[in-house]
Amino acid sequence: MLKKITLLVLLLSLLSNIYSQDNIKKIQIEDLWTYYSFYAPGVRGLSSMNNGLHYTTYSRGKILKSSYKTGNVIDTIVDINNLNISNYSAYKFNSDESKILIETNYERIYRRSYTATYYIYDLKTKKITGLSKNKKQQLASFSPNGDKVAFVRKNNIYIKDIEKDNEIQITNDGEFNKIINGAPDWVYEEEFGFNKAFQWSPDGKYIAFMKFDESNVKTFSMTVFAGKRPLIKKNVLYPETRTWKYPKTGDANSILTVHVYNTKTKKTNKMDIGDEKDQYIPRIRWTKNAEKLSIIRVNRLQNKLELLLSDVKNGKHKVIYTDENKYFIDESQYDDIIFLKDKKHFVTTNEKDGYRHLYLYSLKGKLIRQLTKGKWDITKYIGFDKKNKIFYYISAEESPLRRSVYSIGFDGKNKKKLSTAIGTNNAKFSKTYKYYINTFSNIETPTYVSLHSADGKLIRVLRDNSRIAEKVKKYGGVNKEFIKFKTSENVELNGYMVKPYNFDKNKKYPVMMYQYSGPNSQSVDDSWDFGWDNLLAQNGYIVVVVDGRGTAARGEEFRKMTYLQLGKYEVIDQIETAKYLGNLPYVDKSRIGIWGWSYGGFMTLLALTKGADYFKMGISVAPVTNWRYYDNIYTERYMRTPQENPSGYDDNSPIFHVDKFKGKLLIVHGSADDNVHVQNTMEFIEAMVQANKQFDMMIYTNRNHSIYGGNTRVHLYNKMLNYILNNL
Repeated sequence: MLKKITLLVLLLSLLSNIYSQDNIKKIQIEDLWTYYSFYAPGVRGLSSMNNGLHYTTYSRGKILKSSYKTGNVIDTIVDINNLNISNYSAYKFNSDESKILIETNYERIYRRSYTATYYIYDLKTKKITGLSKNKKQQLASFSPNGDKVAFVRKNNIYIKDIEKDNEIQITNDGEFNKIINGAPDWVYEEEFGFNKAFQWSPDGKYIAFMKFDESNVKTFSMTVFAGKRPLIKKNVLYPETRTWKYPKTGDANSILTVHVYNTKTKKTNKMDIGDEKDQYIPRIRWTKNAEKLSIIRVNRLQNKLELLLSDVKNGKHKVIYTDENKYFIDESQYDDIIFLKDKKHFVTTNEKDGYRHLYLYSLKGKLIRQLTKGKWDITKYIGFDKKNKIFYYISAEESPLRRSVYSIGFDGKNKKKLSTAIGTNNAKFSKTYKYYINTFSNIETPTYVSLHSADGKLIRVLRDNSRIAEKVKKYGGVNKEFIKFKTSENVELNGYMVKPYNFDKNKKYPVMMYQYSGPNSQSVDDSWDFGWDNLLAQNGYIVVVVDGRGTAARGEEFRKMTYLQLGKYEVIDQIETAKYLGNLPYVDKSRIGIWGWSYGGFMTLLALTKGADYFKMGISVAPVTNWRYYDNIYTERYMRTPQENPSGYDDNSPIFHVDKFKGKLLIVHGSADDNVHVQNTMEFIEAMVQANKQFDMMIYTNRNHSIYGGNTRVHLYNKMLNYILNNL
């Protein structure tokens, strides 16, 4: 009798298991790239108001005013739906919050640059007027007192006087592919991470701006076809050739100068930035003194940073701070040089003790104190509460995988952890630092937005996305876990693994590895991400992601290990990952694949050549194939020039290792990639052809580095899925 009951229980258990599996919903590609079914949104258009008691957000065409104290919406500032304008994209208040600059008709140029049509909405009169009757604008910005708006159009800077309703052109030499005023050139925008190269002075009397002379920069051209979505009618019979300035490694950059325009005298002064032409000016920023402009000057090797304090009347400067590094200075530090409102100090980050920490200096350049210390990195400086003399920042103190919000006193004491949730936190404070809104997620928790007082006390949850958390359970759940292992070189690496929802430890599974691996990047962290990995897991694959040497939040020596030899240590670590996985009892070591995009595409090609014995197949999307083909600011930061370091460029170029290639390869590129040019793929496949190596390829018409638009993403991911199913 007992035996029969046991058999019955086993049968019922089996039927229950089959039933539950049959009821697990299948993730479709369209869920990811058409319906965005698992997207967990935050709070859109969040901005603190001047009084620090209220904040604004954007929702369904309305700019809403809410109370920090309660989190409740208390007013609709403006309903954009009723303004007879369309294609809204962003808004910005003037200094006294009496007017709003509304951005519409966003049209992308490159990664950060775009044109738009701007409108000025007067909250008192309830009237809306166009910023300019002429063509679309860029970078429209209110003057501090809100009576003027400066903007860029066709490489020149203009000022709109709102009261007089007139438009003044303050530069006249702007010309495509020659002179740019007030906006960065392509390589500055891409690699120094900004799109605006002008700034109003605190009193509104001056506009400081950067001028880029691109005359001697070499051009790059690409063919643009008619396409379909969007259809470019003029290119139907004769495709267009687009040419722009793109300085590759070892080649000339724009010659950059800094100028200050006086709105009263209508005169422009040129600032002295030194006689060296082959240098970078990655930022200009006003101090709290309207007569003093700060200029960051960096040498071409990007291992020496100088902070210049310039007198706007005579253009002369003095160097008040210098940071030199035996490797390079990371571009993220440029935004961490912040002048305090007391007009006596500035704060910055550097890595002089091997980790990225916060330092306080006087305006004369004297180090006052190191504010934070420890074997961990600050990942973001938030700001300074002048009233209470408290700095706020985000760090990876607890773990490289996590981010927490901290405060510390002006004296470097009384450090406090404000965030309590374990995972990835990011705080945005009110202007008075009395409140902050925290955005949090971890591997099990979709984006969770909450309102807090400055001491960390919870006031209200603004968005919890609990419906997404419940929804993914119907698709088999997250099934994601962190892993850690040591390589044969005794290097400990962090990773994560996504297993099928019906994982059986007694089975052997194929593995699809993903990585990016670029300098100071991070793919393995405790944050929400449900989608492609889970789709692959549903199809019977284990997905593994490991951050190798060169990646973020583990101190300078780990992060800069790859200096002068990009690709060498990164591919060793991915090969070590494949070896580690191959020794797990539930992994089929003969069926390990790898894929990546951009730097990750570069790494995929190295894995299939240098590490061909360990990978059955790979997908390389928009790869760099030789760093000689890439731009000079990014590449020379990590590699120096090809003239100085030829072996560093060529020893780890997959083009020179095609003879080692084994397995199956799908290589993908957008034909209009302005960042990693399709040249990279073309030169690599030519090397493969001459080595008599077979491969598969997909080119997406007129698509840039992100490869999207119309049905493109759906097609791409279906292509990749089918390739994995058929070859792994």
